[in-house]
Amino acid sequence: MGFRPEAVRGSEGPGEIDYRLARQSVLSEYRKGRIARHEICDAHPELARAARELGEPTKLTCPVCEETNVVLVSYVFGPRLPAFGRCISTKKELQAIAKRSGNFSCYVVEVCPECSWNHLARTFLLNPARSRAAAN
Repeated sequence: MGFRPEAVRGSEGPGEIDYRLARQSVLSEYRKGRIARHEICDAHPELARAARELGEPTKLTCPVCEETNVVLVSYVFGPRLPAFGRCISTKKELQAIAKRSGNFSCYVVEVCPECSWNHLARTFLLNPARSRAAAN
């Protein structure tokens, strides 16, 4: 049996891209001393603010400082949104954007509000089935 994305995820269209392997690689290099802490704990001030004020709490302890839990911050990019994207504060807001016409991409960033660790966790298209149907 050959590997096909639709065999794993169904036939709903483009799937989610998960960056766990890249995350593990960065953390491995940090733990080996090949990357300095200031190089990976470098969240932009706006990202750090979004993490403190809008972030979705998780039960995952920060892999760098190991003192606090990381939060997830989501940004959406697409038509009729600012060029720098829109920070999503609720699932309801995300669902409302998904109902709009056009192609929207969502980026979820893992952020530690204490030490400023940040890493892209995953990306996905909002409502990929509708986007594929519109293209046909």
